[in-house]
Amino acid sequence: MTRTASPTIPRQVTRPKARVTSRTRPAGVRPKTALSARAERGAGGSEPGLLGRYTGRADRLRQVVALPGAWGSVLVVDRDASTLGDRRLVAHLAADEPRCNAALVCEHYLRDPAGRWCRNVIQEDLEVEPFPEEAETGPAGDAVPCAAELTDTHGRAYSLELHAAGMSIPELRWCRCSLAEQCSPEPISMREAIASLESYEPVRTLTRRALALHRDDPTVSVAVLRAERARMDVSKIVLNRGLRQAVLAAAAAQGLSMSEIAVRCGRVKHDSKGKESGETSWLARRLGIAPEGGESTPTPWIHSDVLALIARHGLGISPREVELG
Repeated sequence: MTRTASPTIPRQVTRPKARVTSRTRPAGVRPKTALSARAERGAGGSEPGLLGRYTGRADRLRQVVALPGAWGSVLVVDRDASTLGDRRLVAHLAADEPRCNAALVCEHYLRDPAGRWCRNVIQEDLEVEPFPEEAETGPAGDAVPCAAELTDTHGRAYSLELHAAGMSIPELRWCRCSLAEQCSPEPISMREAIASLESYEPVRTLTRRALALHRDDPTVSVAVLRAERARMDVSKIVLNRGLRQAVLAAAAAQGLSMSEIAVRCGRVKHDSKGKESGETSWLARRLGIAPEGGESTPTPWIHSDVLALIARHGLGISPREVELG
């Protein structure tokens, strides 16, 4: 079987622990059992990548194997055990999925003879990563720019760099430097990079690819980067740029005032004469227009519950319309 070289990008990292996702998990796949554990090790452990065997048509022995794909992905393939031909694609697993998922897919596949219908493996399967529409485009469908284009409004550049952290091996971190001052890159968190760019992409995609490429690299530490990505994936603190743009658009198109939006959200204040108005300062802080108390710059973040409140009650739209993904 032909192996294709992985695309070249900045060296990057071990994989994070990822949950089983619905996009690759067939219905009925369950947590690893003794059977799937044996399949993951391979029958007898004599053949690398072997997940299981079964007897197909004409009593020919077939095997299900896990083969390396592009960008650290894994191909689960059903093939003839003698000729290694007649290859059929059972599943194409993303690089950020746990390795046991290949065994789980195999277990489900072997358990249901009626469901063993798959298309033939083609050369493109070996050269592309699964779900490229998610990896290569941002929430609005815009193409993800290359790392050289990662600059913020202050003229600072962002990139993944190997950073000496006082350990025996360097660690891979997001770094920032000023293009005008040509200073040394300063390590920052993944969250800081996203906040400065006010966009999840391409930081999230480049991080995922880096972790996949350095999944088994003993010369680079990715523990910090992996933990940062895991926290971002579950955080309820999200970017407010989409919501801010929606509020400003509603104000311009509908003549909807900030005060009215705040009132709809239940944020009301009264002046000395008892006149009611919306708490616009609260709304401005949530939208990243005005800084929080004691801060000099507005925050790019908002809690997802507050975003939903302002979207539903303040604007009368679904929160999904203003989430950046």
